Amino acid sequence: MCGRFVSASSPEDLADYFDAAIDSAALGANFNVAPTHEVPIVRAVEDNRSISLLRWGLVPFWAKDLKIGSKMINARSETVAEKPAFRSAFAKRRCLIPADGFYEWAKVTGQKNKQPYYIYRSDGEPLVFAGLWERWTPKAQDGDVPETIETFTVLTTSANSDMEPVHNRMPVMIPPSAWDSWLDPGTPQADLADLAVPAPDGLLELRAVSTAVNRVANNAEHLLDAVEPLGQP
Repeated sequence: MCGRFVSASSPEDLADYFDAAIDSAALGANFNVAPTHEVPIVRAVEDNRSISLLRWGLVPFWAKDLKIGSKMINARSETVAEKPAFRSAFAKRRCLIPADGFYEWAKVTGQKNKQPYYIYRSDGEPLVFAGLWERWTPKAQDGDVPETIETFTVLTTSANSDMEPVHNRMPVMIPPSAWDSWLDPGTPQADLADLAVPAPDGLLELRAVSTAVNRVANNAEHLLDAVEPLGQP
């Protein structure tokens, strides 16, 4: 599961990191990315990498309503090739989602409230989630030309040992050596399945953070500050 993450790197830094062009206007740093927010993603455009702003929550091209995207923020890697909502995008429209880190909530023994954790790479490098993207165009009304909306979802897999104390799922993370394979629509699905695995143990660090992150309106760097946890997960 991945329901919130951090997207604080500038488009220019992302362009350098991914050797990509920028094709969308920049947004400010977002320390509490939630479904329906727009964030930079990386996709292939004419055999080159390109950074674009897309809305989180995939809306299939056949959907009747944009609201379905709120239920499509994650896609299970084990079934993504068969699910009607995702199989077309999985075959043709894969992307990479840069993240400085992500949040997960753990149940705490004897506590009503869950403890949020911020999860990030121990070496300070960005996380790169596996994603799918899609285009959706609403029906025209009163002769207006509707605007096409581009959306994405994050693939998940089973948790590695770093994540298991907090949650049994985690985002699929694509290493730099496999970026091109993931983005290439010609990559065989069997090879894609080999990439949709838990991150190596020891790659991630977790720290307890304030429950202020629970409220989407709270969006500042202090959300990443360490706190004393409510208890053991």
